[in-house]
Amino acid sequence: MEEDEIEHTEEENDNEETTEEIHSDFEYKDIKDLPGVGSTIASKIRNAGYQDIIALATANPLVLVEACGIGEPTARKIVAEAREASKMNFMSGLEFEDKRKSVQRISTGSEALNILLGGGVETQSITECYGEYGSGKSQLAFQLSVNVQLPLEKGGLEGHAIWIDTEGTFRPARIEQLAAVKGLDPKQALQNIKIGRAYSSDHQVLLVDKIPELINADPKIKLIVVDSMMALFRAEYVGRGTLADRQQKVNVVLHNLQRLADRFNVAVYITNQVMARPDVMFGDPTAAVGGHIIGHVATYRIYLRKGKKGSRVAKLVDSPSLPEGEASFEITSNGIMDIEEEKKK
Repeated sequence: MEEDEIEHTEEENDNEETTEEIHSDFEYKDIKDLPGVGSTIASKIRNAGYQDIIALATANPLVLVEACGIGEPTARKIVAEAREASKMNFMSGLEFEDKRKSVQRISTGSEALNILLGGGVETQSITECYGEYGSGKSQLAFQLSVNVQLPLEKGGLEGHAIWIDTEGTFRPARIEQLAAVKGLDPKQALQNIKIGRAYSSDHQVLLVDKIPELINADPKIKLIVVDSMMALFRAEYVGRGTLADRQQKVNVVLHNLQRLADRFNVAVYITNQVMARPDVMFGDPTAAVGGHIIGHVATYRIYLRKGKKGSRVAKLVDSPSLPEGEASFEITSNGIMDIEEEKKK
């Protein structure tokens, strides 16, 4: 079987600040104001995808050397100055608890599924949903992209969404249909979603790197969708000989997504494909692709499968604070909703 875990050398980012906290704590307001960074180097840094100080503070100096064409001592000094400016220090458990109060949740449309997830799909986290074709992964993505635009009292965040499409699954008509059901203007709902169609794994990486620019231009963005995470990587990296390179690349992308979730207080929802495990003799042989890499980074892992009478069953496979469990829901022309009582009997 494939999917061995590959070591990751990117800097850890669990204690990144939220956008509001960042702006209030920064000693320097612009990258070029850091000691040793002038307009020329600042331009190179931005062209490499580091748009602000917090992005620079969480960068790997060796990656910065390669991306910007600067010397290693200079890169290390710049990253050190950025970390000092952003005050990336330890905090007490009580302080971290207070920081967690900024976490918000997006309704899935199904109360049963919301309860399973502790209230909905949460910000500052990566929620992975995997399952066979037709299990409802993309439909949940459509619903979340609409629901995030709803008012707080209706389970939304009054926000906008970014959608990275790797399989050509995005359909404007479905967004308009769901928006109309929720009482939103269909065309405006589409306008509030930024679509990026990825045609290769490198293109997918580039689109993720571009997200900070989009959020800086539109601070109302509260949801990032990647549908699906592994499709292009599976197509391009074939055979065990390419596994290490593939997993390292996937690991970088996932950590970048988690960094964005922490930094901007957004929810990240990724869909994932599955494979059959021939070594499983009893029970369900279905397993998510991506191996330990995705398993370790995703905060919530949901396995979707088809249930009775056209329903869907969501199983919470992994969570840092919630027990394993299952929830049933249905997908209709009006979107994701709880199963009617008569159908349960």
